[in-house]
Amino acid sequence: MTSAVLLAAAVISAYAPPASALHMQPLREKKHDAKRQVEALEEQWRQAQLSGDVATMDSLLSDDYIGITMTGQVNTKMQQLDRMRSHKFALSKLEIGEMQVKLVGAIAIVTSRAEVEGMNEGIPVKGTYRYTRVYQRLPSGNWKITSFEATRVPGPRGEAASPSPAHDSPPKAATSVPPVGPS
Repeated sequence: MTSAVLLAAAVISAYAPPASALHMQPLREKKHDAKRQVEALEEQWRQAQLSGDVATMDSLLSDDYIGITMTGQVNTKMQQLDRMRSHKFALSKLEIGEMQVKLVGAIAIVTSRAEVEGMNEGIPVKGTYRYTRVYQRLPSGNWKITSFEATRVPGPRGEAASPSPAHDSPPKAATSVPPVGPS
């Protein structure tokens, strides 16, 4: 009888897909799902920025987070959260466009264009920025923001740049040629 059971198990296993295959999705579907997850996290971050929701920001940032702000300031997770708690940085407008999510293993690199308005250290901020935000997928499956950098997009030639923090914009040259490149 033992050999009959072994024979039956062998026949069944030959025709049944492995249990792991039932849980596996094609790689393309997994990447699509991961991109959607990261896009949803970007929207959570955007909403948290606008509402000053420090708890959500805390949950999204990795403990080793390093960010480079639109003014070139480098912040750790604690510094970023403190800036939000103390309202040193507050946005009243944050519109995102041209978002791209690139997956490289357990890393998601998000690039986007952002229209922002708000206050930074008591100085009005208004303008267009490009940013890169990097997420890392943890073994738990959760995504955490590990890095961020924003760069100001210069206005069209001949158009005066809208004000941002005074130290963010170079002084105008004696000629009427506007500065070129990120400030």
